[in-house]
Amino acid sequence: MKVHGRHYRTIWPDPEHPEIIKIIDQRHLPHEFIIEDLRTVADYAAAISEMHVRGAGLIGATAGFAMYCAALSAPENNFDSFVDDASRKILQTRPTAKNLAWAVERQVQAINNESNPAAKIKKSFEVACEIADEDANFCRKIGEHGLNIIKKISKKKNGEPVNILTHCNAGWLAFVDYGSATAPIYAAHNNNIKVHVWVDETRPWLQGAKLTCWELGQEGVEHTLIADNTGGHLMQHGMVDLVITGTDRTTSTGDVANKIGTYLKALAAKDNSVPFYVALPSSTFDWQIRDGVKEIPIEQRSADEINYITGLTQNNNQETICISPPETRAANYAFDVTPARLITGLITERGIMRADREAVLELYPEHR
Repeated sequence: MKVHGRHYRTIWPDPEHPEIIKIIDQRHLPHEFIIEDLRTVADYAAAISEMHVRGAGLIGATAGFAMYCAALSAPENNFDSFVDDASRKILQTRPTAKNLAWAVERQVQAINNESNPAAKIKKSFEVACEIADEDANFCRKIGEHGLNIIKKISKKKNGEPVNILTHCNAGWLAFVDYGSATAPIYAAHNNNIKVHVWVDETRPWLQGAKLTCWELGQEGVEHTLIADNTGGHLMQHGMVDLVITGTDRTTSTGDVANKIGTYLKALAAKDNSVPFYVALPSSTFDWQIRDGVKEIPIEQRSADEINYITGLTQNNNQETICISPPETRAANYAFDVTPARLITGLITERGIMRADREAVLELYPEHR
C-alpha cells in the first residue's frame, strides 16, 4: 500500500543484502516512519514480542523470515539443534496468533526436508518469501470477495456512503499488504464506491487511532476516529451499515479470537441487526480446536501498556506519561473470543462462508 504515494510492504528483504530483512517499526507511527533492519534471531523475537510488528499475517511473515535468519546463523556442526532452539524462541513470543506457529512449522518442515546446510538456507529463504507473497495475495483476494458485500449495501443506499466500523488494525500494517478487514474497504474505494470508516481507537495500544487512521489517510479513505465504547451508540442510531474485523486465530467451527473488545462489538451488532463479518487468510485457521472460548490461549501483556500512554506533545516530542495512580494494578488481556453465533460470515481468500464447521470445511475440504 502507499506511504506518501510510494508503495511499501510491511516486511521485505534488502535488495542488495537479502540476509537483512527490513520492517516498518510500527511503534513510532503515525508520527515517525522508521524502517528497521532485522539481522539476528534475537532481533526477530524482540520485534514480534515488543510490537515493532503486529497483526496475524505480519507476525506469521516475520516468523518465516526469523527461521531463515536461524538457518543462516546456524553452525554447520550443530545446525539442526540451533534451528530447533530458534524455533522455540520465536514460538514463545506471541501465543494467540495462529499464523506465527503455522509459519514456524512450515519452515521447520521445509528445512528438515533438505539434506545439507546450504540447501536448507536456500529453501528457508524461498519459503519465507512464499509466506509473505501468499499473505499479500490472500489479502488481495479477501478484498475482491468482501467488495461484493459493500457493493450490495451501497446499491441499497443509492450510492450514499457505506458506513463501516472496524476494531483494532487489521489493515495492511497487520499483514504484508492490503490487510484483511481493510482489503474490502480499499477495493470499494478503488472502485469509486463511497465508504466511510468508523475507527475504534483500540486501547491499550491504540492501533486504531495510530495505525488504521494513518493508513486510511494515506489511501484517501474517509474515516472518523471514535472512542472504543462508541460503537454501540452508533449502531443504535443507524449510523453503522457493516462491521468488519480481523482475527488472530479462528477455529474451524467459526469462533474468532481478535483484539480485546471485539466480542462487545459483535454483541452490539447482533442486538442492532448490523452485519458482522470477520476477514482472514486461511493461515489464521486453527484446525485442531473446536471451542474458541475454552481452548484459544489468550495472551496477557504488561500492565504498563494500560497505565502508561505515548503520544506527541505540543512541542512535537514523543513522550510517555502515566494516566493512572502510581502502582495501580492492571489486567491486560490482549484478546477476546467472539462465538460463531454472533458472526454473519467469514471472508477468506476462497470466498465468503457462514461461521460454522460445515461451511468452513466446504471451502477447505482438505481439512476434513
